[in-house]
Amino acid sequence: MNRLAQETSPYLLQHADNPVDWYPWGDEALERAKAEDRPILLSVGYAACHWCHVMEHESFEDPETAALMNERFVCVKVDREERPDVDGLYMEAVVTMTGQGGWPMTVFLTPDGRPFYGGTYFPPEPRYNIPSFPQILLAVSEAYRERRAELERQADALVGAIRQASAAQPSNDPLTTELLSGAVSALAAQFDPAYGGFGRAPKFPPASNLEFLLRTGREDALELVRKTLDEMAAGGMYDLVGGGFHRYSVDARWLVPHFEKMLYDNALLASAYLHAWVVAGEERYRRVVEETLDYMVRELRLPEGGFASAQDADTAGVEGLTYTWTPEEIEDESLLQPFEEGRFILRGELSNNLRERLLATRSAREQPLRDDKVVTAWNGLALAAFAEASWRLDRPDYLDVAVDLARFLREEMTGDHGVLYRTYRDGEAKIPGYLEDYADVANGLVELHWATGDLRWLEEARLAAAGADRFWDEERGGYFVDDHGLVARRKEFDDHPTPSGNSMIAFVLLRLARIYGDDELEKRAVSVFRLARPLVERAPTAFGHLLCALDLHFSRPREVAVVGDFEELRRVALDGFQPNTVFAFTHEPTDDVALLAGKGFLDGKPAAYVCERFACQAPVTSAAELRAALEGPGTPKAQ
Repeated sequence: MNRLAQETSPYLLQHADNPVDWYPWGDEALERAKAEDRPILLSVGYAACHWCHVMEHESFEDPETAALMNERFVCVKVDREERPDVDGLYMEAVVTMTGQGGWPMTVFLTPDGRPFYGGTYFPPEPRYNIPSFPQILLAVSEAYRERRAELERQADALVGAIRQASAAQPSNDPLTTELLSGAVSALAAQFDPAYGGFGRAPKFPPASNLEFLLRTGREDALELVRKTLDEMAAGGMYDLVGGGFHRYSVDARWLVPHFEKMLYDNALLASAYLHAWVVAGEERYRRVVEETLDYMVRELRLPEGGFASAQDADTAGVEGLTYTWTPEEIEDESLLQPFEEGRFILRGELSNNLRERLLATRSAREQPLRDDKVVTAWNGLALAAFAEASWRLDRPDYLDVAVDLARFLREEMTGDHGVLYRTYRDGEAKIPGYLEDYADVANGLVELHWATGDLRWLEEARLAAAGADRFWDEERGGYFVDDHGLVARRKEFDDHPTPSGNSMIAFVLLRLARIYGDDELEKRAVSVFRLARPLVERAPTAFGHLLCALDLHFSRPREVAVVGDFEELRRVALDGFQPNTVFAFTHEPTDDVALLAGKGFLDGKPAAYVCERFACQAPVTSAAELRAALEGPGTPKAQ
């Protein structure tokens, strides 16, 4: 057993029996590297990663390779889900050096943590014009001894480039709606008319871009969304038997997936299909939402109330073994699409009886590993999905899940002074949270307030958003990923595969600014847009959630307040697709929230107020009156 045996991450624990003398990321490894003047071999992956398992079996479990690693390097293993700061910093370095990235990631560092060489998967012997891992180890260690000055210069250049990228000045060019229309055009140009989605294989689920297209209200944009959602849900990447989505498809048809299932994909896609159901009225989208959320409850929910991170791609060392079928198991051969090793993927329409029978059969098989580590940010995404789905679909069981999850985040993932922790497992919360943790939780809590009408969740959302202040860049605006003191602090804006911390915090701050009447919150959101503007103009398809936030920024403000215990008023207020309207609800009159201040009952009855920039129409007390006020000429239409 090596030092990883003391960790809580399932990914790190998978490597605890390796003959490699692994360290977790931290001062102990860095101090040893400095004391012995050895380079650091940093290996980054995650528990559900198929090729991470392959490299472990081929190299890290091999005694000769491990001996070479131990002799020449200080070896550090990192779970990318625990430490997105470490992963993001060194992934940027690897992409700069090689033009591509991925996991497993292997990076060689100076003793003080500066990267000078790296790559992704390295095989045990040379193949496909890729040198073997032992060859890489020997070449790097010899270069470190014989060409140290050259490597130091390369390391300085890489770190300098990364620092410079996050020191960019905000754009002085105006923020205009042309950014949004340009993004729609860019997405249309990259759209695959045959199978939906954007670009070529491999295809990743574009949840944030679909959300942006739905917000536009354009019929041509809606057609891109419908085609993509229909093709993704046809089977393959979507699990027809158990519900939920696999990570991505290796082909253009969304057919052959990498079989890991991630919490964040399923939370984001459940929300995207939910909104498409509201806009398009297609019942098949509602079915996908419920099957996906039901899968999350069945397979990923933990007894404490949080959600596990992922399920593995492999079962018993074979990719997709649990999820694929043989012709003997499926009577209707039209449902079978070839995979490998005589096994098949399901695609097509399943009857409810067949689905139930196949799920029972599959549940009796050996199951893939579940990474039962809770990641706070991803649980924030799940909170938003369950909270909104609970009232839209009239599923009180989903609301129970959401409230229990919020309680878990408040009681188990929150420390003194409102500090969020990044991960939780086996009763231990650890690692101070990152920007995305605060932003995603704040957004989920806003949605929970709207779902419950309970004002405490809105206050918790405001506090979570304020917790992100520790990442604020007072000089240039925007937010850093972390405050953990690596060789470079970075800002991230890219919304793949999840909304970046900057995109989500800008979105949340705008919502809260319109509820609390706080101009400073809006200014901070705008600072994010000014930093990201040149990036969005060059490659808008990479910034789907930021585009959603920009759409909110450009929209005419509309606020709806409801005072009193009249459930029908609250439901009418929320009804339909109003992505740029904000809401505040209270059981009793209060001045603690600006949107609710000065608003009370009308003739002793619960009352609703429809406002624009806090200028409100006359209050109403009936559902019919509220519906008319929301649709009337004095208020903006849903954008």
